[in-house]
Amino acid sequence: MSVVKIVHIVGQSSESFAKAAESAVTEASRTIRNIKSFQVDQLSGEVNDGKITNYRASVQIAFVIDRPEDAGA
Repeated sequence: MSVVKIVHIVGQSSESFAKAAESAVTEASRTIRNIKSFQVDQLSGEVNDGKITNYRASVQIAFVIDRPEDAGA
């Protein structure tokens, strides 16, 4: 039986909300193995001089926890 853990990460992009979410998943994958899914919880951003300058995506990342018995130990 596998156990899933969820972490909360905020990604940023100057291009779009989608790129901000992708940034969160990409950054998480540098240190987290077995990522299985993500869920965007909240979108936000910054505005300067009437224009959007930064997009943020608050993302939950779900991954399977490695256990010794799963590795054949």
